[in-house]
Amino acid sequence: MIDNAFGLIVTGERTTRLKDLTLSRSTAAVPFGGRYRAIDFILSNLVNAGITSVGLITEKNYHSLMDHLGSGKEWDLHRKREGLFILPPFMTKENSGVFRGAVDAIRSVIGYVRRTSDDYVILSWAWNVMNVDLVPMMEQHLSTGADVTILYAEDGSLQPEEQSQDLRLIMDEKGRVTDMELDAYRPRSVNRSCDVMIMKKELLEYLVEEAFARGEYDFHRDILLKKYRTLNIMGYKFEGFLARLESIENYFTGNMDLLNADVQKDLFNPRHPIYTKVKDEVAARYSVSAQVKNSLVADGCIIEGQVESCILFRGVHVKPGARIFNSIIMQGSEIGENTHLEHVILDKGVKILPGRTLQGYDSFPIVIRKNQTV
Repeated sequence: MIDNAFGLIVTGERTTRLKDLTLSRSTAAVPFGGRYRAIDFILSNLVNAGITSVGLITEKNYHSLMDHLGSGKEWDLHRKREGLFILPPFMTKENSGVFRGAVDAIRSVIGYVRRTSDDYVILSWAWNVMNVDLVPMMEQHLSTGADVTILYAEDGSLQPEEQSQDLRLIMDEKGRVTDMELDAYRPRSVNRSCDVMIMKKELLEYLVEEAFARGEYDFHRDILLKKYRTLNIMGYKFEGFLARLESIENYFTGNMDLLNADVQKDLFNPRHPIYTKVKDEVAARYSVSAQVKNSLVADGCIIEGQVESCILFRGVHVKPGARIFNSIIMQGSEIGENTHLEHVILDKGVKILPGRTLQGYDSFPIVIRKNQTV
């Protein structure tokens, strides 16, 4: 287990590419996998590594996130000392509460960082879904004497990606970072950062204050890209399942991957459990007319129609004659009689009227925003 370290999670918006899914919630609060939120994964990774103090930097649309996290009880972070600290933006006449970048966000909570008694910080963002053991990452960080250790994964693609938002690491044979690329149109490396890094608390304070004093606000562009030559930055490879919630397409694909048994075993490894807010509901109910294949169905659902290769969140009602294929249906949605849905993402509380047909594509799923009636 990791001693002498605390977690710091940046939950502010990185991208607007999740579109309707983040109109009323932050990316960290986006539902995933039938009963989870994006924040559950990095928070559980920290707790499983023995971290007992976690600071959560929020920016906007964070009410849903606060409701989900509560006191942190489900993650064993409801403590008299340490525990979970939700750090909303501090608003003054000079500060509008809208961060210009992660540097600005971290500096706004620098008082919390300085008050912590731990020497190391595990800094992360909340839009990567994965189950990673952080203990060996910390062990490597200490054994190599690195200033910064960055978690990375091979994404297997060097093809141009429109509006890509990623940090690529180029390393030598010892794993030391010798070059970096940010948002490269034609990246030279498949080693893509997972936005989790370890460093000394004092180093983080120094880097943030120095960048802020120069009017620089982007952590990756203004700190890492400018300091990799002078800092000893090492990479630590992650080889498990990874879903990046940076676009609707990636969100859809990441959820659909959960229908693969091997992916489920990797992401929901019982040795490193993923915790979430507990909601006691009745078990899902299936009528005699229900047909369900290769799907994840959460508690409280009522299935009277056909469901195949879908992910259904809590309390979804699929009425008789409805047919749903390759879709994600979030909490409390109602699918009317004789409807046909394919490659569709329905946010919470959506109502599909009887006889409607919605059909998207795996590369371009249809998204219906929260509480809409179609």
